[in-house]
Amino acid sequence: MPRAGLSPAAVVDAAVAIVDADGPGALTLAAVAGRAGVATPSLYKHVRNLAELRQLITVRVLEELTERLGDAALGRSGDDAVRALMRAYRSYVVEHPGRYAAMDQSADAQPEDNAAAERLLAVIYAALRGYALEGSELVHAARCLRSAVHGFAVLEAAGGFGLPEDLEASYELLIGMVVGGLPGARGVT
Repeated sequence: MPRAGLSPAAVVDAAVAIVDADGPGALTLAAVAGRAGVATPSLYKHVRNLAELRQLITVRVLEELTERLGDAALGRSGDDAVRALMRAYRSYVVEHPGRYAAMDQSADAQPEDNAAAERLLAVIYAALRGYALEGSELVHAARCLRSAVHGFAVLEAAGGFGLPEDLEASYELLIGMVVGGLPGARGVT
């Protein structure tokens, strides 16, 4: 019988707390069990193995990121939507570098990961809708946007920017470069 208060969501909560505090390399079933106050075998009532737990973390991060980006872009369009989305994406990564790093970003994700990733992609596509992009152009624009934000935010979270210039000014420059480089960007507001 599962322990009262312990559920798959509670196990993921414990796992996320570990990767937030100590990074993805610290994630073990023993560490999660210790944090949850149970013996390691008790976790198997809620997750099959460490691989499934990593998958559940990925889904959690994708859902959190989707909510954050959706909230930021809601009611906005064109440049304003993309700028808000890029700021929200960066803030999520910088606030949660461990869980973001723990997310599986490979293309061969599980069905649950794919569904969560599709919801995130739909938010990004919606923000780009004001540029009248379709098909391959939309995919390329979404890839470029994600790559720019991911690269900057991961470097920032890792302390990779050592020069004294203001990071906000650098990020605003990056946003301007991305927005200005989008096909159809001229005149889009």
